[in-house]
Amino acid sequence: MLKRLVIGRAKRSEELGETLLPKRLALPIFASDPLSSVAYATQEILLVLTLGGLAYLHFTPWIAAAVVALMTVVVLSYRQVVNAYPSGGGSYEVASTNLGASAGLVVAASLLVDYVMTVAVSVASGVDNIISALPSLADYRVVMALGFVALLTAMNLRGVRESGRLFAAPTYLFIGGVLIMVGTGLFRYLLGDAPVAESAAYGIIPEEGDADLAGLALLMLVLRAFSSGCTALTGVEAISNGVPAFRKPKPRNAATTMAAMGIIAITMFAGVTTLAIISKVHIVEDACRLTGLDADCESYTQRTVIAQLAASVFGGNDSVGFYYIQAATALILILAANTAFNGFPLLSSILAQHRYLPRQLHNRGDRLAFSNGILALAIVAGLLLWGFEANVTSLIHLYILGVFTSFTLSQSGMVRHWNRELRTETDLTVRRRHQLSRVVNATGAVVTGLVLVIVLATKFTQGAWLAVLAAVLLWLMMRAIRRHYDRTAAELAVTDPHMERRLPSRVFAIVLVSTVHKPTMRALAYARAFRPDHLEALTVAVDREGLDRLRRQWDDFEIDVPLKVLQSPYREITKPVVEYVRSIRHAGPRDVVAVFIPEYVVGHWWENLLHNQSALWLKSRLLFTPGVMVTSVPWQLTSSARADRPAARAPGAVRRGEPITLHEHAAARHAPPGTTQE
Repeated sequence: MLKRLVIGRAKRSEELGETLLPKRLALPIFASDPLSSVAYATQEILLVLTLGGLAYLHFTPWIAAAVVALMTVVVLSYRQVVNAYPSGGGSYEVASTNLGASAGLVVAASLLVDYVMTVAVSVASGVDNIISALPSLADYRVVMALGFVALLTAMNLRGVRESGRLFAAPTYLFIGGVLIMVGTGLFRYLLGDAPVAESAAYGIIPEEGDADLAGLALLMLVLRAFSSGCTALTGVEAISNGVPAFRKPKPRNAATTMAAMGIIAITMFAGVTTLAIISKVHIVEDACRLTGLDADCESYTQRTVIAQLAASVFGGNDSVGFYYIQAATALILILAANTAFNGFPLLSSILAQHRYLPRQLHNRGDRLAFSNGILALAIVAGLLLWGFEANVTSLIHLYILGVFTSFTLSQSGMVRHWNRELRTETDLTVRRRHQLSRVVNATGAVVTGLVLVIVLATKFTQGAWLAVLAAVLLWLMMRAIRRHYDRTAAELAVTDPHMERRLPSRVFAIVLVSTVHKPTMRALAYARAFRPDHLEALTVAVDREGLDRLRRQWDDFEIDVPLKVLQSPYREITKPVVEYVRSIRHAGPRDVVAVFIPEYVVGHWWENLLHNQSALWLKSRLLFTPGVMVTSVPWQLTSSARADRPAARAPGAVRRGEPITLHEHAAARHAPPGTTQE
């Protein structure tokens, strides 16, 4: 009931086509991350430049221009990816196809780490903006962040289309609000009434050693500010990963959506940065470096750049425009995590299909979403937010490294792709188009490669090494998973069909018993139905009285099956049974031993606690013994007949009348009455 309330009714596989997205919904779903980064990209540039006080803020427009140029190149480059590889693999598919499997895994590991960081940074930044409007909520930062992750998880489990409808309005409200704010601020500036930020009157004390930088030191500061501003590019590749989710014609619609995203993001970023320069926003990581404060710096909470701009443009912290911008910004930042909630499960599904991740990640849930990937992302991101106390400044250093790794390798792969196409293409018009595309991708590879070096050099010691370590470990794990799947496939492959179809010499059936009751009789009858070459009942004698009672019952009911007794002076059940079964296998290597275990089926989880758990251990041991087949013979108690609803059944319990598989054997929580005294 709770599951249906949260995610809705299950959908049939045939309904997958109904979940495809029009461009108006695809934009907020796949582009909310790069669009929302407008809210903090400018702020990250200013935070680095103000390390030297106010002296270096004149570099802001040049750094912003470099970020805009870089975003333009990346958007144009990924439009080529969308058209050349519309299957949805994006950077991973491009790198794998053109640079090899190892390069593809580097891209995949980098993107998976970055998707986790997208959720953490976006949600933490959204909570920051809520606190900017309502400072009294500062003590509940982590709780709010985790609550938003849970909400996003629930909405995405409902399906891509449903989450798109929910997230579309906040995205468009944010875009409209920022454009109105920028337009109003610039119009006032042209009229000679430039908006002034609340922090414009504050001075800034430089960090020790950063006051008079020159030469290489100054260059490193500027490059560090540029690398921080490159957070504006996070999520740009998500559309190329989500092409299969678009309506037909998929590549054209995806390319159009990407172009729209690029134009809107560049316009907003340039506008916010220009407005921040005009209004003289002064912001630092440590408020105690501000001079001219009227309050105690230890308790002073700085407002975000976007909050200061809204207050200066719309007339103060109590204006309708200020609260509108803050609400829209908080919403879009939190919903920006939705880009990762779509990209991470989709990429995980592709990797699982290629046997680099567990196959469960390729399965679709009730609402045709990749539910396991969504839950995995939510858990890891939640742990990250909890560990870093939802602090944007701490999390931001782990960010964007993976993005530029995937940018660089995918664009390099696209250059190889066009080289291969040009070797076989003879049409001059098509060749010119391919050559232009190659120039675009080559430019993207060089530029993003340089940015990757800059980001690595400026952020590595400040926390980026954690992201690098996580990506390396993930890369190693994926290779290990692939080796396991390859070994398993090779071992299971049929090499000699005639040999594999060969019948066993004998079938040796064993029914485990402890007393004579209805489950025992059913197990004996079921074993007879298999017509084995040899059938016997097996019991373990843990006490003399119980063994004598069993033998009397055996004689009283005239059961014509031999009763084998294993002595166990130390009251061990599993070991004697396993050793006996193995001895039969040693005596006849081509024999098959079928072990039948009577089991109670109960209807409530707590009833499992009233029965022993020896079946779990016994089955787990027997399943590792070659040539041994384990069959559970269920006997449904009255409580199981009343527990028809799935929610009322015990975990691992078997439904009435349902066949039992070996997987259910290993997971069963109840004990067989034939293995010990009840």
